[in-house]
This record gives sequence, C-alpha cells and structure tokens, in this order.
Amino acid sequence: MMLEDKLYGSMEVEPVLRDLVNSRPLQRLKGVHQAGAAYLVCPEWNVTRYEHSIGVMLLIRRLGGSLKEQAAGLLHDVSHTAFSHVSDYVFKNEKEDYHEQLFHKRIAESDIPAILKKHQVDVNEIINEIEKWPLLEQPAPHLCADRIDYTLRDLYAYRFISLQEAHRFLEQLIVKKGKMVVQSLAAAEWFIEAYYKETIEFFMEPRNVYANWKISEALRLALERGAITESDLLAEDEELIKKLNESGDEQVRRLLAEIYSGVCVKEATGAYDHYHKNKVRIVDPLIDVGGAFVPVSKCSRKAADLISKAREKAEKGIYLKVMHN
Repeated sequence: MMLEDKLYGSMEVEPVLRDLVNSRPLQRLKGVHQAGAAYLVCPEWNVTRYEHSIGVMLLIRRLGGSLKEQAAGLLHDVSHTAFSHVSDYVFKNEKEDYHEQLFHKRIAESDIPAILKKHQVDVNEIINEIEKWPLLEQPAPHLCADRIDYTLRDLYAYRFISLQEAHRFLEQLIVKKGKMVVQSLAAAEWFIEAYYKETIEFFMEPRNVYANWKISEALRLALERGAITESDLLAEDEELIKKLNESGDEQVRRLLAEIYSGVCVKEATGAYDHYHKNKVRIVDPLIDVGGAFVPVSKCSRKAADLISKAREKAEKGIYLKVMHN
C-alpha cells in the first residue's frame, strides 16, 4: 500500500500497516477533527486524527522505528472521542487524558486484535504500556513523534509555517541512543517557537476556545438530560452533531446554533463570558553538545525565554468576550 502524506511524501507500507489503516477504528478518525469543534467556526481548521495518525506512523518509520512501533503510532489515537479533547472539557479532566482511559477497551472491542493476529503480531506487544515506544511517546519536555507531527501538521495546514520550514527541521532531527536529538541549536530554537505557535497561538486562539467551550456545554447538557450516552461520544463529529440536533432538546440545539463561521470572539481584558485554561504543554529539545544530550534551554537564552513566556501564558489561561452571537 502506498501512502501519500503532505509532510513526509510517499511511502510504501507493509500489509499489516495497510490492514490497520483500513480498519474501522482508523477509518473513523477521518471524521474526528484534531482541533475539536474549531472547524465549525473556521472551516479551514480541518486536520483530522486520521491524518495525524498516519503522520505519526510515517515519522516513526522515517526515524528508523520498528514495524511494531509504527503500528503503535498508527493506533495511538483510536480511542479519541468525537471532537478530540472536548470530552476532557465535558468531564473537567485537567490531565486531558480521557481518550487514554478508553484505549485498551476500544482496541479490545475492535477488529484490531484479529488484524494483528492474522499477521502473527500479538496485540499486547503493541498496546500494553504504549508509552514504552521511545519514538512514539516521551514525557514532556522531550520530543516524540506524536508531539512533532501534530505541531508541524497543524502549523503547515493553517499556514503558520511553510513546507520548506517543516522539511528543514525534519532534516535536523535524528535518533541517538533511543532519544530524539536536534542536530543544530537554530533548529531546536525554531521548533520551540513553532510549538508555542501551536499550543499558545492556535490552541488558545479565541475562536478555537469558544467553539470547544460551546460544544462541551452542549454535550454536557445532553449527557445530563439523557439525550446522548457516554458511548455516543465515540461517534464521528458530524454523527454526534446530528444526534444532538435530533435530540429534541431546544437548549442543546441553541448551544449548537451559537457555533458558526463568522462568530466574533476576542480575548477579554475586563468583563468576560468564559475562562479557559489548557493543560500546560512545554518542549525543550535535546541537542548534542560534545556527545552529551543537553536540553536546548541550557545552551540558549532565547530558548529559555520562549519556554518561560509560554509557560506563563499557558498557566494564565484565556478570558473570552463574545462580541455577538
């Protein structure tokens, strides 16, 4: 199977990866937007979890990861609910890991174990302690395929960066002793700037926050009133919107009607309508200094200042003022 990707180009993948790509859980992710309900207020904010999952697999492959780690990368987001992290806001989950709590059950109840067995792969080798895969996941502030792909993918799609800039960074990314290392100081500083464009400028963009606030309010109310069940959250985004609209609950439908392209929302300096704070996300890439792997902030005042400012902004959160509905 030949896969085409905007960031990594064309790659031929093995039959086991082909069959996983074609599985129901992976295909469902084509209807789950990475930025939640943001596409409803800004239609171009439309990157999906499917694109990201393919990208994570291909980045692991590019960096020399094993076939099993590539499979783990492909599967790592299959338990994301509709609108991605919106379920965390619905259930007020500050760790933003609701989808991780569903992961093993979601895999077990799908066709994925049978697909892996067909290719003589034990599902438990892939999914048990998925964090064991060193290229796929790393604790913050280290780099990993998940963190790098969603950053580059969103920023390229939303025109924060060019494809050439993304490629220049990827050319500087290598693996040494199982760790992702950036070969140049300038590339490490660039990625820190890029990451904060993603996690501060985009994640905390007022319309983005607004759309996910309103959809989380609609979902919470629908759950409380029995219009939907928790299992309905595993639908695709548009399927869940359809179910909410057909619920007959006028308050839920009014909340949905407030999420539309052209809504005017600004960051408030005084009176506000909503306060939101995301999980604090920090990166501090490793660089090679005389054979030692050192966080770039130890070598660069620019990097240290960027990290400090991003942490301050993330911890402050954002106050929203809706200008009109």
